[in-house]
Amino acid sequence: MDNSAFTLLRQPNVIFGPGKVRLLPDLIAGYGRNVLVVTGVSTLEQSGVLGKLFEQLHSRSLQYGHLTVSREPHPELVDRAVSRYRESGIDVVVAIGGGSVIDAGKSVSAMLLKSDSIERYIEGLDGCIQHDGRKVPFIALPTTSGTGSEATNNAVISKVGVDGYKRSLRHPEFVPEIALVDPELMLGAPAGLTAASGMDAGTQLIEAFVSPGSCRFTDVVAWSGLEHFNRSFLRACTDGAGDIEVRSAMAYAALMSGIALANAGLGIVHGFASSVGGYCDIAHGVLCATLLASATKENILQLRQTGDNPEALTKYAAIGRLFSGCENLSQDGACDALVDTLLSWQEQLDFPRLSSYGLRSSDLESIASRTRSKNNAVELHRDQYMSILRARL
Repeated sequence: MDNSAFTLLRQPNVIFGPGKVRLLPDLIAGYGRNVLVVTGVSTLEQSGVLGKLFEQLHSRSLQYGHLTVSREPHPELVDRAVSRYRESGIDVVVAIGGGSVIDAGKSVSAMLLKSDSIERYIEGLDGCIQHDGRKVPFIALPTTSGTGSEATNNAVISKVGVDGYKRSLRHPEFVPEIALVDPELMLGAPAGLTAASGMDAGTQLIEAFVSPGSCRFTDVVAWSGLEHFNRSFLRACTDGAGDIEVRSAMAYAALMSGIALANAGLGIVHGFASSVGGYCDIAHGVLCATLLASATKENILQLRQTGDNPEALTKYAAIGRLFSGCENLSQDGACDALVDTLLSWQEQLDFPRLSSYGLRSSDLESIASRTRSKNNAVELHRDQYMSILRARL
């Protein structure tokens, strides 16, 4: 595959490092006097970060509204928020939280200048139209090392149920103006959330690296992220949870995953994020965590059987050598080592099975029929989809 030609989305102005959250009030003031702050329900408030921010905004005579997000954003949440704040003269939207919070803030910033529902612009829905990209400026501050949404041009919107969906509001202009990444904000994240969000970042790095849409730029970005992920993921979930260097490495890995995926695309695990995630109420990071090993195993099997995309096998092998620490493995041995490593993380960190979220064998056919992934390393079909899902039921 010739990956010498490529185009790139614009990237946010990235401000990265411990303690950088102190810059936020001045960054907000650079856009105007009226800010909408989007957060989760309680963590920032309990840590004192939110109260301190509001005090700083008040001391600068800045006006602010506050929107809380308790789950992955759904159309009604965005439409209600936009209806409430559309006439408030919001100059900038700031989202401080995990991927769901950032996606909610990104969606609100995109819809404040519109008079209709967000569902009109969500890709793949009947009758959808392309958003024109006009929005209120947006600043993203992640508090988990997961989605990389601080660097992407889309916001994921979910509606859960038999006819549900998980799809994107997308436009090149939706890349945040500023990504302020402060690893200190991630120090309090619990182990379960750290593991799930971390596996989201790891999945994105792997899928972008082996994607047919990858290029020299995304390969370098994804590999750099994989190196940081490899040395920090397990420690962040265990004895290194309070180590700022570990959290910094994971924050960097997540940021790189966002840049890589925005430009290279993602594979089958994120295809399931749409079909499974629309069918049952499972957190995106948990879905990535529980499906990555079985999906990677199936991809490698199909690549070996078909002979398609040999570069992807070479890349899987490179990741296998990195994760296993065994540089002298053959290609087959390294690919097997990658699957073994992913399976060991799955067992060590006790990732939940799909059945614990109510999925049954009888649901798999319907889910497989809705699953698509245009940037997977190898073309998969219904039988392969069913195999991946059954392995984690």
